[in-house]
Amino acid sequence: MAVSEAEIEALTLAAMRAWVARDAKAMKKLTTRNFLMLVGSTPPQLLDRPSFLAAIEHGFGCTRFTFREVIARKHGDAAWFVAGSELDLSLGGREWSGPFLLSALWRKNTWSRKFLLADLSLARLDPDQDLAAAVSQLQLWK
Repeated sequence: MAVSEAEIEALTLAAMRAWVARDAKAMKKLTTRNFLMLVGSTPPQLLDRPSFLAAIEHGFGCTRFTFREVIARKHGDAAWFVAGSELDLSLGGREWSGPFLLSALWRKNTWSRKFLLADLSLARLDPDQDLAAAVSQLQLWK
């Protein structure tokens, strides 16, 4: 089953909508058994699938998301989705909102041949625009 970048984006939208709806059952269907979430805190923290599914129902909520710069790329039986995002998150009553880099690794399931979410990472984006300009100057294709 060939999959397009648009389909990977649609799968990521479905996962984010499940999170907003606090629908652990829908999220479970979209994730691999060995799913991991990396949260860009200091120090970074991991959530395995059971922990993340429980957390989206009880304390780690996403109330709003918007994707800005989107990149989706296939790599054999895997696909990466990366987006600059605006997220409104709540974590145990604490608001955690603003610009984030969201990265999702989708892998083709051996049995069903469907793409499932294997890894999801969130990290706050650095607001220093001088940093972005400096990195842009390193791009050889310009």
